[in-house]
Amino acid sequence: MNYEIIRSNRKNAALEITREAKLLIRVPQRMKLEEIEAFVAHYSEWIEKNMTKARQRMNMAEKCTEEELKMRAQAVIPKKVWYWAGVMDLMPTGIRITKAKTRFGSCSAKDSLCFSLYLMQYPEEAIDYVVVHELAHIKVKNHSRAFYALIEQYLPDYKERIALLR
Repeated sequence: MNYEIIRSNRKNAALEITREAKLLIRVPQRMKLEEIEAFVAHYSEWIEKNMTKARQRMNMAEKCTEEELKMRAQAVIPKKVWYWAGVMDLMPTGIRITKAKTRFGSCSAKDSLCFSLYLMQYPEEAIDYVVVHELAHIKVKNHSRAFYALIEQYLPDYKERIALLR
């Protein structure tokens, strides 16, 4: 079992499970390691039960955050796509919001665009870059010089915008 020991001027040992589901063992300064281990073993059932509850609370909070991001993405991204599509004179066949964690966006062979809801955690300039990047794939299906030249026509500062995504 993983835990952090915090020694202080106290008389008794105490257990604490943080919001991040970490176990803290608060003990008197001179309490021996064997005594601490015995204390933890004695309360192992309580620890396991409450760690499970803490993990469930964390998962619920993460799901709420995910839902909030999805709602924001559904409100923001399509407007940006249609704005930039008009500016660039390009037409996607569809727009989807996904839970992708390893990529911010993609463009299918049939010109349908997907955007990760996690993109909403980044600044507006970064979101615009990803939208323009994916729209550019409608015209140029690779990451060639011509592709980046197309992006640069609309976002001369695109390199700075890419840096915002790191």
